Amino acid sequence: MGTMHAWHAVERGHEVVQIERETEARGASLRNFGQIWVSGRAGGEELETALRARELWEGIGARVPGLGFRAIGSLTPVRNGLELAVAEAALSRPDAAARGYKLLTAEEARALNPALRGAFEAALWCERDAAVEPRTAPLALKQALLATGRYTFLGGREVREVVGHNAVRDDHGDVHTGDAVVLCTGAWLGGLVKELVPDLPVRRVRLQMMQTEPLGETLTTSVADADSFRYYPAYASAALDALNAGQAQDPTAAAHRMQLLMVQRRDGALTIGDTHEYEHPFAFDVVEEPYEHVARVAESFLGRPLPKIRHRWAGVYAQCTDTSRVVHRQQVREGVWLVTGPGGRGMTCSPAIAETTANELGW
Repeated sequence: MGTMHAWHAVERGHEVVQIERETEARGASLRNFGQIWVSGRAGGEELETALRARELWEGIGARVPGLGFRAIGSLTPVRNGLELAVAEAALSRPDAAARGYKLLTAEEARALNPALRGAFEAALWCERDAAVEPRTAPLALKQALLATGRYTFLGGREVREVVGHNAVRDDHGDVHTGDAVVLCTGAWLGGLVKELVPDLPVRRVRLQMMQTEPLGETLTTSVADADSFRYYPAYASAALDALNAGQAQDPTAAAHRMQLLMVQRRDGALTIGDTHEYEHPFAFDVVEEPYEHVARVAESFLGRPLPKIRHRWAGVYAQCTDTSRVVHRQQVREGVWLVTGPGGRGMTCSPAIAETTANELGW
C-alpha cells in the first residue's frame, strides 16, 4: 500500500520519501498469495476497484518485469450438484462478463490446467484473475522508483509523531516535511495510529499459509475450492444458501474459517492457504490441522502428493470492521492522511486504492 502510494505520487511528478518501519517493505506484502483476485469481489465499488487495479497491475508489470505479473486466471473446481449450482448462479450476475466468468467441463478445465488430474465435475473459470510475485514485487517497485531520481527510501525507521502540518518525526529524531503525508500503516494499529484515531473502525486478521518445493510441472492457473464460495461476497445467492444448508464444511475448515487458494510461484513452488482468525489476542504459534486440511484438498485436485513443504508462516492484515468498505481513508491532521484496512483485498486493490488517494488529494 505504501509503495503504491509512492508510485502514483512519483508518476505525477512529485518527489517522495518513503519511510518503512522495517529495512524493507515486508508485512502482508510478502506473506500473501500474490493474487490479483477479481473473481470473488463484491459488486459496486469493490469490483470497480479490483478491475481498475487489475488494469494498473498489468501496466506496471509491463514496465517492471520483477513484479512477475502473469494473467493466469483462476479455476474453482466443483464436485457435486450443490457446488455446481453456486457456480451457475455466479454466471447469472450482471457483472459476470466483467469478471470473465465461464463454466467449464472437467475436460475443458484440465485442458486449460493439465496439472488438475483429480476428480471434479466442472470448474468456474475467471479470466480476469492474475498473479504477481509477492516476495520480489516490493523490491522491484523500489528499484524502479529509485531509478527516477525523485524517490528516497528510508528503511528501519518508524514514524512516531505528527509534527504540526504536513510533517512527521521518526524514531531517529528526524523530521520529514512535505506537501502531504500519507500514513499506510498496514496491520500496525497501535501507537501513533491509536493516538491519532482512538476509535479506528479497523480490526486485525491473522492467517496461516505455506509454500512447497517446486511442483515439477506448471500450474497454469490459480486454484480455489468451493469453500471460497462461502467466503467471497460475489457468490452470495440462493444456491449458496442451499450449499451452506446441505453440505457442511469440513470441521477443520469450519473451525479455522478456511478456503483453499493455491498459486504457483515463478520457481515452481506452490503457495497454499488459508485460515482466518479474528479473536484477539492472536496465538503466537501456528497449528498443524489447517495445513493438513489444505494439503488434502490441494492433493485431491492435483491427483498427486504435494511436494515437500518448505515454509509455514502466519501473517496479519488490517480490515475495516464494515467489510463492505474497500479501505479506511481519513484526514487525521492538516496535510496528513491515514490509509489502512483493505483487508484481504490489499494485494489486489492497492494500485487503485493509491490512485484514488492521489486523485482525492489533488496530486
